This record gives sequence, C-alpha cells and structure tokens, in this order.
Amino acid sequence: MERRYDLVIIGAGPAGMSAAIYGSRAGLRVVMLEAGAPGGKLIKTAEISNWPGIVGTNGAQLASNMFEHSTSFGAEYAYGNVVKVEDGEYKRVICEDGSVFEGKAVIVATGTKERMMHIPGEEENVGRGVSYCAICDGAFFKDQEICVIGGGNSALEEANYLTQFASKVNIIIRRDVFRADRIVQEAIKDNPKIHVITKSIPVRVKDDGNRVSGLVIRNVESQEESEIATHGIFPYIGLDPATHFLEGLDIMDEHGYMLVDENCETKIKGIYGAGDVIRKPLRQVVTATNDGAIAAQHAFHEIKNI
Repeated sequence: MERRYDLVIIGAGPAGMSAAIYGSRAGLRVVMLEAGAPGGKLIKTAEISNWPGIVGTNGAQLASNMFEHSTSFGAEYAYGNVVKVEDGEYKRVICEDGSVFEGKAVIVATGTKERMMHIPGEEENVGRGVSYCAICDGAFFKDQEICVIGGGNSALEEANYLTQFASKVNIIIRRDVFRADRIVQEAIKDNPKIHVITKSIPVRVKDDGNRVSGLVIRNVESQEESEIATHGIFPYIGLDPATHFLEGLDIMDEHGYMLVDENCETKIKGIYGAGDVIRKPLRQVVTATNDGAIAAQHAFHEIKNI
C-alpha cells in the first residue's frame, strides 16, 4: 500500500517530533514513522536537567509531552521499520512490511543505536543479563552486583542511576580518567556503591546456561585477565547512527552520519537529516529539536515555493 504526503519524517525522537510540529503547523500533510516507542532516547533517560526552562524532569514524561504536541496540529503517526529510501520527484520510503510512504520531502531523524562490545558471550546473553538500557532493566538487578562499561556521560549517569537497585556497581574504563563532564563525575565520586576499575577492557561474558554469571576483563597494561562475578552488564561504549536504509544514496560520511548543510538538507534535494543522525559536534535533546525545526521549515518553503 502506498500513501502520499508532503513530508515524511522517519523517527519519532525529539528531532522527528519537532519536525512534525513545525511541518504540520505550517499546513503540510505530515506522517511520522517510528519502529519503536515515540521519544527516542528520552524514554531511556531517568532525568533531564538541561532542557531550558525546566530544572529537572523525567525523560519519559518529556517524551510523552512532546509526542502529544507533535500530533496536535494534524501530523499522523504510524509504525514503520524503514529499510530503504529512494529518490525521485516523490521520495519513496519503503518499510519492512512492504508498505510505502511517498513524500515531496523526507526528514531522517532516526538517531543512534548503542554500540555492542563484540566479545564472546555478549550477543547470546542480551536480555539475560546484558542490557543497553538501565532504566528499562535496572530494577531486575535489585541487591545484585553489576558492571557498567564506559567512562563517558552516559556510562556514569546510568551507573549512578543503577545504584538505587544494585548492591554494587563496577565501572570499567579503558583509561585511568573519565571522559564525562565534571558535574557527572562529581555525582558518582562519593557513592559507596560505586567501584571504578581503570585501565581495563571486557573480553568475555560468562553465564551459567541461563543468565550472566561473570565478566572477564583484561588489564590493558599487564594483559592479565581476571573475572568479576556479576549478574548484569551494561555497556555504554559509544553510539552508531541508524542509517543503514540510506545506503547507496551517498549522503553519509565514513562513519554513517548524514552530511547536511545549514538547512539540514543533504546534497539530494528534499532529503534532510536531523538530530543525532547527522554529523555535528553536540548531540543533545535541545540540538535535536533545533535540527528538526530547521529541516521542516526549509522543507515547507521548498514545497510551497516560498
């Protein structure tokens, strides 16, 4: 089944929802496609404290408010696991189930996905102790010892969040210093439940046949390996852009991030990128909404020949 719109938005995170507001408010016929729940990484974030005007709020609540706003001017919301985008007078957005959405313009706002460790035992234990979402799964590890991999903001923020459930949280970092902002480091510094293991990397996930039972780590200097008894492993080692469906269009850099101009438009007229999916120095909720607004406004001008 093919459906035709002025603007097709792929992704319902902050960038996609912002684009839906601006596009539909301007009078365009808009559809927003999402393969998961609306909100993107907001729904996996315990607390947002850098959204202007709100000192602190729950990520899921902010996502809910944004979603309600994004459809309030008539934008449609539909399930769609996009597998391909084709250029043309009307861009064709093809979904896994065979449905096709056509639009005069397409805004890609699919964000990023968590990077896997790619070590033995990881993939087969996803959902059995290996998790990439502390908010989703943290409560399953009440009074248990767990591990967080990584030294950036996400790793430390999630480690701090997990201490309300776990008896002990081991943070494992490759270097001997954190990459996280100072304010985030301060939040974990005096937490008695947090133990930091420096200059180490994970090399193997162990299980008892049913669930995770341990993590083997290697010291990067001595190359000695040791095992930590643990029931949960939360890797926060980086992100990759969700742009697999754009292959062949030549609008991405070597890492898969979309290349856009000041209007968030790629070199293919009518195809835009917004939010974490584009190459840029800062990926935050506030910058994602900025991108979505810019892309939708420019698309409106182009579609209406203003």
